Amino acid sequence: MSTDGEARPAARLTVLAGPSGAGRESVVELVRARSPSVWRPVPATTRPRRHGEVDGVDRVFLSAAAFDQLIAAGALLEWSRAGPHRRGTPYEPLLSRLAAGQPALLPLDLPGALAVRERLSNARLVLLRPPGYRPDPALRAAFDLDVTHDLTDRVADELVGLFGSSYPTPTRPRVLG
Repeated sequence: MSTDGEARPAARLTVLAGPSGAGRESVVELVRARSPSVWRPVPATTRPRRHGEVDGVDRVFLSAAAFDQLIAAGALLEWSRAGPHRRGTPYEPLLSRLAAGQPALLPLDLPGALAVRERLSNARLVLLRPPGYRPDPALRAAFDLDVTHDLTDRVADELVGLFGSSYPTPTRPRVLG
């Protein structure tokens, strides 16, 4: 835990990317449980809200026209199409959190991570690989770190460590019995 006189590392965006089914979301949930100071950007989407989802918390739900306006204004860090719907990462909330000193962790697919690199060169890209997945060497070279997702706990520990010990991390409950 940071003391008043201790300098914290600069807040930075870390992108956790991997092929479909690599387990990005489960790793991000565990990292956030262990290090609540790490913020997860809320994606914008044109798909309809599902039961139990809260607008602005789970996702920002937009009409196609509103999403087009964000694209035209350059207000999305990255965006993609999934079937008839689109999703993207609003840029301004991310920049505000980073400027306030809060690190961010963003789970994305591989093309999304590469789009982030083009727009935000200081973002740290982490490739999450399922066991046996062998990325193309050119793709691998675009990432700062390569992590095999063999155990979710191990991967989460490694990512929490990337954010630095100066960010408060809650202690894990002891398992008894």
